[in-house]
Amino acid sequence: MMMRSALLGLFSLMILAGCASGPPDQVHDACLILQDNRSWWRDLQRSERRWGLSPGAQLAFLKKESSFNRHARPARRRLLGFIPGARPSSAYGYAQALNSTWDWYREDTGRRGADRDDFGDAVDFIGWYANKSQQLSGISLDDPYSLYLAYHEGHGGYNRRTYRNKDWLLRAARTVQADAQRYDNQISRCERRLGRGLIPFF
Repeated sequence: MMMRSALLGLFSLMILAGCASGPPDQVHDACLILQDNRSWWRDLQRSERRWGLSPGAQLAFLKKESSFNRHARPARRRLLGFIPGARPSSAYGYAQALNSTWDWYREDTGRRGADRDDFGDAVDFIGWYANKSQQLSGISLDDPYSLYLAYHEGHGGYNRRTYRNKDWLLRAARTVQADAQRYDNQISRCERRLGRGLIPFF
């Protein structure tokens, strides 16, 4: 009985530790990120199979949006320079999805229990939005630069080219493009190693 209680206690601690884990110590090497978060690899593969967006592109979006911080939110505005005010938007979680866009995703996919601070749900959302960008804006899934512009501006804004004079956003999109290519190249070198020991998914 004591052994069983000890094992249950240890199992509970492992679950809590997993839930409380913070962002990766480094964010520039996809292989190291995924070796430290093995379940993330399966989540990325599942999203790719469903929506067609590469794992590297999915990771690049999350890196840019939240630096892999599951509880990320926009900084509060400051009143008089020091009084915390309202946040500029409802963006939250790994993908910094807005309330309204997340509701659209849950309604459109039927995944009503999806959470923005769950990695698997966040990358599924990224893939879903890229798929919508392909449908609504004619963007290739192999074009993370344009996909990110549509992600930030919305499909209506992208189609109106509202990003044209936003140099900071164009720079951000170039960063996402470079990160996506680097991550995919890195993953191609460690993909077999990442798959070892993982339970197959359907």
